Amino acid sequence: MTPLSIAVLSLSMSTDAFAAAVGRGAAHRPVFATAVRNGLVFGVIEAITPLIGWGLGLMAAGFVEQIDHWIAFGLLGAVGAKMLWEAFQPVDAEDEGAPGRAARNGALALVATAVGTSIDAAAVGVGLAFIGANIWIIALSIGVSTFVLTTLGMMIGKAVGVRFGKVAEFLGGVALILIGLSILADHMGWMG
Repeated sequence: MTPLSIAVLSLSMSTDAFAAAVGRGAAHRPVFATAVRNGLVFGVIEAITPLIGWGLGLMAAGFVEQIDHWIAFGLLGAVGAKMLWEAFQPVDAEDEGAPGRAARNGALALVATAVGTSIDAAAVGVGLAFIGANIWIIALSIGVSTFVLTTLGMMIGKAVGVRFGKVAEFLGGVALILIGLSILADHMGWMG
């Protein structure tokens, strides 16, 4: 693969994570260090999934392609539905002051969102196994791209969230559900 095709692949694998990060940034209004940590979680998971797909592609071609869309749809739909539900809940000062509870729920939602947005990278990894691409360079490129775009998305969400937090959270939830539906529709052949 050429450097340009690797860059395009990396950016396309990062767009779902960017959209999810904007919604998370609006909901959680992170400081820069938190945005960087969240970016690292997304980046690492996004870098690992094509490696997993590549390994599965070498061992059992077609397995990931048969179920990846259902996994992505389920994870993204669940996280998106939770974001929609939270968007309609009133802001409670006591909830904001309970960092332990928020951190547990936030960490689980963060990992679920990161996994959900990276499932398609596993399918890409399967395809890369068949063409003999250098998976290590591609996975690193995808991880770095996702880290940068997710961190940026969190900070954009924070800026937007100051004025439009619930709206941005609602839109982020809708975006995750639509991303899950588009992955499902694409793999099921509903898009033509």
